[in-house]
Amino acid sequence: MFKHLSLALFLLALGCMTGAHAQAPGDDKAVSVEQFVASLKPQSGKIDLPGGLATLNLPDSFRYLTPADAERVLVQAWGNPPGHKSLGMIVPASGVMGKDGWGVIITYEGDGHVADNEADTIKYDELLKDMQEAVLEENKERKTQGYAAMQLVGWAEKPSYEKTTHKMFWAKELSIAGEAEHSLNYNIRVLGRQGVLVLNAVASMDQIASIRQEMSKVTAFSDFTPGNRYADYNPATDKMAEYGLAALVAGGVASKLGLFGKLLVFLLAFKKLIIIAVGGAGVAIVNFFRGKRGDKVDLGK
Repeated sequence: MFKHLSLALFLLALGCMTGAHAQAPGDDKAVSVEQFVASLKPQSGKIDLPGGLATLNLPDSFRYLTPADAERVLVQAWGNPPGHKSLGMIVPASGVMGKDGWGVIITYEGDGHVADNEADTIKYDELLKDMQEAVLEENKERKTQGYAAMQLVGWAEKPSYEKTTHKMFWAKELSIAGEAEHSLNYNIRVLGRQGVLVLNAVASMDQIASIRQEMSKVTAFSDFTPGNRYADYNPATDKMAEYGLAALVAGGVASKLGLFGKLLVFLLAFKKLIIIAVGGAGVAIVNFFRGKRGDKVDLGK
């Protein structure tokens, strides 16, 4: 039942650290941020993603982290619970740590071929109102679980679908009660023959100008391989998805399955550290780790 949690649990970060170390009491495996970053093995150039479904043609300003390194960043540096499966992570060449650090988690949802025939008829302002109401309704459950109320402020970037490339992108601005800084949840979906390539980035709203520019590059260099592209769809053999473009934006299958409530229970132990945001084909966790020079990260396992 947690099929779509892989779309969501990738960005639970520690926020601002309150101490000089990020490890469990008694753990002697902590190292400096610099040592942790040096232990990663970022790749450049053309990247064939695991499974051979898609490729990244990275410009010099980006690097790719393998699923193993992405997991290390998410769990050991950013404080997520372990076990999230991804196709890796796109990061700035300047790095993922520090105040302005950010990354794009890559996953794939093989739910079938998503029809784009509604692209010209979706009323995104009305869709936004529905999403905002859903967030407010979900706050009732959030409060019973001990979470602060959350608000979907609006579009940080209104949804846009490129018919020729079959790529869709949008961004949301979110706020949480008691937090002065708003969060930015930026989403890219690349439609393919039998599923959707999912690229999600989370940062703060004060990064919107730079993130918008960088994510336009991510949209351009991410694509399916020949045979797996949208135009390769074969109606005689390939499955159609049970949802369309509007559902990708509004919450997709996860919202239909009621996974928001399940996620609240699943992450109860982290209630002081997280913001849960409706979006994409699932739920996104926001609040980036604000690394400081000299902070320590736990190398863990």
